[in-house]
Amino acid sequence: QVQPVESGGGLVQAGGSLRLSCAGSGRTFSSYAMGWFRQAPGKEREFVAAIAAAFIWGGGETSYADSVKGRFTISRDNAKNTVYLQMNSLKPEDTAVYYCAADRGRGPSIVAQEYDYWGQGTQVTVSS
Repeated sequence: QVQPVESGGGLVQAGGSLRLSCAGSGRTFSSYAMGWFRQAPGKEREFVAAIAAAFIWGGGETSYADSVKGRFTISRDNAKNTVYLQMNSLKPEDTAVYYCAADRGRGPSIVAQEYDYWGQGTQVTVSS
C-alpha cells in the first residue's frame, strides 16, 4: 500500500514556477503508476499528468492534459519514493488544489477512478 503525501504548493505570480512533490510510503512505490490531478473551486477534479509504473515500463512513459503540455513536467525518483510535478509558466487558471494519486496498474492513466490511493492535496494559487 502506498500513501501519497503532497508538498510544495503555495502562492506564485503568473509566469512563475513551482515544483510539487509527492512522497509515497512503502517498498513497492516503483510498482505504482502515479498521477497528478487538480480541482478548482466549483469545478470537477481533472487530470493533469501521469507517469507509468517504473518496474514494468521503466517509468519513462508519461501523459499530460492538453492545458499543461509544454509547461508541466512529471518525473519520479524511485530511490526517494517521490514523484515531482514541475510547473512552469503558471497561469491564474492553474489555481487549484493539486492531488497526487497512486495506481496499482501499469499506467499512465488519465482516469481518476483507476487510481487506488490519494493524498490530501496541496493548494496552488497563481495571482495575475
